[in-house]
Amino acid sequence: MIAGLRVVRDWITTLPTLVAFGLTLVVFDLAGRIALLFGRRPFEWTMAALQWTLLRVFSLSGVRYDVEGTEHLPPGRSALVVSNHQSMLDIPMFGGVLLRNFPKYVAKQELGRGIPAVSLNLRRGGNALIDRGDRAQAVAEIRRVAAESRERGTVVVLFPEGTRSRTGELRRFRRAGAEAMFDAAPDLPVIPAAIDGTWKVFERNMLPIPFGTRVRVRFGPPIPREGRSTGEVLADARAWIEATLAGWRGATADPPMTDGRTSHG
Repeated sequence: MIAGLRVVRDWITTLPTLVAFGLTLVVFDLAGRIALLFGRRPFEWTMAALQWTLLRVFSLSGVRYDVEGTEHLPPGRSALVVSNHQSMLDIPMFGGVLLRNFPKYVAKQELGRGIPAVSLNLRRGGNALIDRGDRAQAVAEIRRVAAESRERGTVVVLFPEGTRSRTGELRRFRRAGAEAMFDAAPDLPVIPAAIDGTWKVFERNMLPIPFGTRVRVRFGPPIPREGRSTGEVLADARAWIEATLAGWRGATADPPMTDGRTSHG
């Protein structure tokens, strides 16, 4: 009986969320096209507003956000963020939290069309749209977006799992994208980020959205890069993310220290 009432509650709050979600995408698609007439930065501010608004939209379904560690990403300073990936909500999560960092993403080409505002942002916002079947094109795009980040003081977000984890479990990291990104920006700090709970919002493709879902994101301190390989840096990032997720979920693991050693408290 209680479970049935929860489903009814989820649908009652999901319906206005879906309406607001659709309207937000349509309105900001138009706003983004107008902003493009005035240049790239106005467009980026418009897309930042889009992502912030989308977080507020999901709040209609009781989604709660806990954010930690943004001090590691001061506005105007370039950085490479390495994060796990759970759902499409991850993108507005980073964009809505890091408003003045104007995050750029590495995404598959298919997302560059068909979704109002979101596809427009991916195509025109300086992101890397990659063809998974064309390694040379993918590497070139990742190098480009990393190099532009150095020049413009923006943040690049890379999801090394390569695809969403629909159950929230951490998947294997792929090195190719990270190698291209790290090589193109050897002097930029690598910031690990852990995100959890967004997979629950999309578990049933928002039909319905579980009411009261808690979404967490934490940014860690920079991982040392000097004299270290991509594999070592990426392994540290993964270990930090894995330990952070375990800590949130009640395990006893502590996030590793940033020099590659494990913290034992």
